[in-house]
Amino acid sequence: MSRKAIYAGSFDPITNGHIDIVNRALHLFDEIKIAIIHNANKIALFSIDERILLVSTVFKDNPKISVEGFDGLLVDYAYQKNIYTLIRGLRAVSDFDYEFQMALMNRRLQPKIDTIFLMTDQQYAYLSSSLVKQIARHKADISALVPDVVQDALTGKIG
Repeated sequence: MSRKAIYAGSFDPITNGHIDIVNRALHLFDEIKIAIIHNANKIALFSIDERILLVSTVFKDNPKISVEGFDGLLVDYAYQKNIYTLIRGLRAVSDFDYEFQMALMNRRLQPKIDTIFLMTDQQYAYLSSSLVKQIARHKADISALVPDVVQDALTGKIG
C-alpha cells in the first residue's frame, strides 16, 4: 500500500521553504498531493491557475508529486481523495500554536485525519510568501528565496 499525504496551502507564491518541506516529506511518503487552496477571503497576487502552473513547473520532473487546486475545507478535500495524512511546515513557535489548533479541528471534523509537522530548515525559518512578495515589490534580490520560474513570474506581475 502506498503512503500518501497532502501538503496544502495558498502557495502565493511557492518558496524555497515550501520546496524544502516537500522534498523532506518525500522521504516519508510515496506520493504527495500539493493542494492549492482557493481562498475567497484572501486576495492573492497569483490566480489559482497561475499558482497551480508555478508549483507544477517546480515539481515537473517528480512523478511522486501531483498538484491541483481546491475550494472548501481541507478535510473534505482529503476525504474525497481518500488521503488522510496532512503535511504542515513549521517555522517558529507561533506557527505551531496556529497549526496545532488547525490539526485538532481537522481531526474533530474528520477523525481519520492525522497531521505531520515538519520543521523547516533553519535557512528558511524567516521565509514566507508574504515576505517574498514584499521584497519583490521593492525590487530586492529574491533569487535565494524562490525558484527561477517564480522569480520570473513575480517580476512579470510586479514589474
